[in-house]
Amino acid sequence: MVIFLCVILSGCAIFVGFNYDKLYGKAQPQQRMVETNSVQAQSYINEVKPIIDNRCVVCHACYDAPCQLKMSSAEGIDRGANKDKVYQGTRLLSANTTRMFLDAQTTAQWRDKGFTPVLNERSQSPAANIQAGVIARMLLLKQSHPLPTEDILDDSWDFSLDHNQQCPSIEEMDSYEEDFPKWGMPYGLPQISNNENNILLQWLVDGAPMTAVAPPSSNELIAVEKWETFLNKKSLKQQLTSRYIFEHLFVSHLYFENEEIGLQGVPTFFKLVRSKTAPGEVVDVIATRRPYDDPKTDSFYYRLEQVRETIVDKTHMPYALSDKKLERIKSLFIEPNYTVSALPSYKPSVAANPLIAFTELPVEARYKFMLDNAQNTIMAYIKGPVCRGQLALDVINDRFWVFFVDPDMSSLSQLNEFYRSQADNLTLPAEEESNTLRPVSNWIKYARQQGRFLRAKNAFLEEEFENNEHLTTQLIWDGNGTNANASLTVFRHFDNASVVKGLIGEQPKTAWVISYSLLERIHYLLVAGYDVYGNFGHQLITRMYMDLLRMEGESNFLTLLPTKNRHQELADWYQDASLYLTDHLEGNINEFSKPTEVIYTTNDPKHELLQMLKQRVAKVTPTRYALESTQLSDESKAHLQRINHLQGENASIFPELTYIVIEAADTSVEPQLFTLIRNSAHKNISSLFDEESNRLYKRDNVTLVNGLLGSYPNAFWRVKEAELPALVAQVLKVKTNADYKRLLDNYGVRRTDPAFWAFSDTLMTQYKKNHPIDAGILDYNRIQNR
Repeated sequence: MVIFLCVILSGCAIFVGFNYDKLYGKAQPQQRMVETNSVQAQSYINEVKPIIDNRCVVCHACYDAPCQLKMSSAEGIDRGANKDKVYQGTRLLSANTTRMFLDAQTTAQWRDKGFTPVLNERSQSPAANIQAGVIARMLLLKQSHPLPTEDILDDSWDFSLDHNQQCPSIEEMDSYEEDFPKWGMPYGLPQISNNENNILLQWLVDGAPMTAVAPPSSNELIAVEKWETFLNKKSLKQQLTSRYIFEHLFVSHLYFENEEIGLQGVPTFFKLVRSKTAPGEVVDVIATRRPYDDPKTDSFYYRLEQVRETIVDKTHMPYALSDKKLERIKSLFIEPNYTVSALPSYKPSVAANPLIAFTELPVEARYKFMLDNAQNTIMAYIKGPVCRGQLALDVINDRFWVFFVDPDMSSLSQLNEFYRSQADNLTLPAEEESNTLRPVSNWIKYARQQGRFLRAKNAFLEEEFENNEHLTTQLIWDGNGTNANASLTVFRHFDNASVVKGLIGEQPKTAWVISYSLLERIHYLLVAGYDVYGNFGHQLITRMYMDLLRMEGESNFLTLLPTKNRHQELADWYQDASLYLTDHLEGNINEFSKPTEVIYTTNDPKHELLQMLKQRVAKVTPTRYALESTQLSDESKAHLQRINHLQGENASIFPELTYIVIEAADTSVEPQLFTLIRNSAHKNISSLFDEESNRLYKRDNVTLVNGLLGSYPNAFWRVKEAELPALVAQVLKVKTNADYKRLLDNYGVRRTDPAFWAFSDTLMTQYKKNHPIDAGILDYNRIQNR
């Protein structure tokens, strides 16, 4: 009956050209939320929502969701769509924020902000719910015009990141269907199954009833109360500590792993927010652009608010809370004997700079708090305020290793005094807020400040370390023999990135050594202080300032090399760099010319150094991504290792991220997942807007890892273990795009493959099973059409 009704109504639409107000009445938001224990709610939870998550959320989540249609929550679906793009790098003035659950609390408020419904908001009859609903019409359009059967779609399909988004309102649907008949949903992917289609259409016919997320368990609520009690104590020491914790964890997904909670499977996730209401009351979030903006109220409370959206990989940063973590925080911030005389101002000139705002908190406490979960700290700038951004990410190399300065290396109290003395040199672009003018001249100012700071830091270190301990590998934190955050690998995938624990792949071109002040400034530049809705100047100066911080991290690594090798490496890392940048590199970044105390025995000191550092953190280096960790046979592992031989221009033919599912020969072994990562080489990564001219294709290579890495797959392969020898042989023979096409003909699962959704389900099921806390819905907006 549903199908019959939909077909009849779809035909009527073309014939009549509806006046929706006349036929179905004026539009107004509807009450769609039903009680969790109702039949409608259970149908939504068990039948409808899994389809929406696995077929719709894969494209419609985060700021880069087409038409700002976020389908990862009931509230997001009801909010609807907006024609304005969040990612608009040319805007002269900052845009109004449209953050789910922050900038409006009701559908009516979203209507006032320009969002149009995708569900019928007129009379709630079966006919109106189909004919006057955008989602319903998009599903019917796909049924009427299935995806073409060709392997590769023609040029009428636009899969670029900034592709043409129509975002039709229901009043525009007739024209949309006539102009773009093939653009039903899911766009550019196979139609969902008839059963899934019928379930969604029946749900829409019934008025799209939805329900709230399941509440936390009683044990989780007890844990929430414990943490909220701690965070809202009134002493100045506690208030400053809580502010510091909030400004560093506001983008994380917090969960409890206390033994008494009995964590099994996927936990409830929470966000740390500032609320007008006290613990025990309904959270009333204080929505500011940045976490350190003035809350504009005399009293507020730090609260743990339940995450109400489907967890998507590209924004998911799980952070465990436990009794042990609480005691650790107390031992760092509360128990030491120090005095907080006053709370810092919320003025941007103070609040945007943590080295000023939190100067009365012990540096040791701050640094160790960030180091304890260093992956999360670095991940925040990759997954936090942005879902994509070439402008932000073309400031880093495609793969590099990260190490940290040992927090016990020096007297951190003296270091804090040094930071106080450098207040004028440590200002950050966020003090300009979201509308930055003259970004280039500002960068020159910041570059000079950075130069003054680095010269002062070098002088301080020379005075602090009489025996030059800071010029040995003892400088590097070893995780105290227990913490796997001691080393990280960062991968850039063009306009998105990943950070994982451990040293992945062969030795990289560059490495960073991050100190406290550098780690803190990266966070406040790219996480706490970054506004995705900011104007062009704000985004540009943020990217340009990150140049300075990257070079500082690289310089810290270079100081462990012999002096002559430092300059050789710099010359290779910054080929054809601008004259001003070269002057800055030679005169400021690497002015510290004191000889290293590391003893070298070969003609390749960088290789030796990376090997020494790898050995220093070996005890805490995880093996999650090692090919040796797969359950395939040793022979298969050897075949897979050969793929890492792919390099040069041949490697450049492959996409950034390829996800591979291998069906094991042993039927008792579950499907094995792998990621093939292409690492693009560059002459330098400090030139704006013209990345192509800086590419060094002959230096491209790949890294194959066990498991899934990244959130935005570009290609899928499906292989039987017995086929691995043939697959690897064909991979290593790829020299042209035609060769690559033949490879996909044999092993690829293209976006046009009729089995696409079945493959996707296998992939996601295994990913969530392997890593139930870390995993989230992947993003399919970057799947290639090749």
